[in-house]
Amino acid sequence: MRRRAPYAQAAKELLRESLLDGARELLAERDWADVTMAQIAAAAGVSRQTVYNEFGSREEFAQALVVREAERFVAAVHEAVRANAADPVKALAAAFEVFLLAAEEDPLVRAVLTGQGSEELLALVTTQGEPVLQRATEQLQAVVLEHWDGLRPAQARLLSEAVVRLAISYATLPSGPSAMTAAQVSALLGPFVRDALGT
Repeated sequence: MRRRAPYAQAAKELLRESLLDGARELLAERDWADVTMAQIAAAAGVSRQTVYNEFGSREEFAQALVVREAERFVAAVHEAVRANAADPVKALAAAFEVFLLAAEEDPLVRAVLTGQGSEELLALVTTQGEPVLQRATEQLQAVVLEHWDGLRPAQARLLSEAVVRLAISYATLPSGPSAMTAAQVSALLGPFVRDALGT
């Protein structure tokens, strides 16, 4: 039987999710620079002080927001890899396309990656992006090892870090349609995976 989280922990997680959801909704309407902590609090139906009590500062809130989006991407990428695990090149292309399409269409992701009016968020995946990059790489490494267990951990780590860094780079500065970029990157990285797997 699955153990339930203690009430205090469940309430804390619900509060954090509600606040992050509120910020996400606000970012669909305006730039991050125009979003205040009071607006985020109002969107979640709590006081401004509650937001600060939970996250500490606007910068820490922004970090939590970007990290949660990165985790959502890894979950979507996981599904793309799982559905195409038998063909590494196809799996990498599918995973890349999931990320690039979201970067084009999702207001929050677009705000984070373009920095237009949201330079503070862009910095969290570029100049101050180490925590997000580390976390996304570690989660993607776990996905890769789950489906391609012939890879050594060091190889999975190298592949995962390359995928994360390339995905952010291409999403920030697109060089063509998402499908074309995904096919090109997968063609570049696919031989590495096949060679490592001996296929």
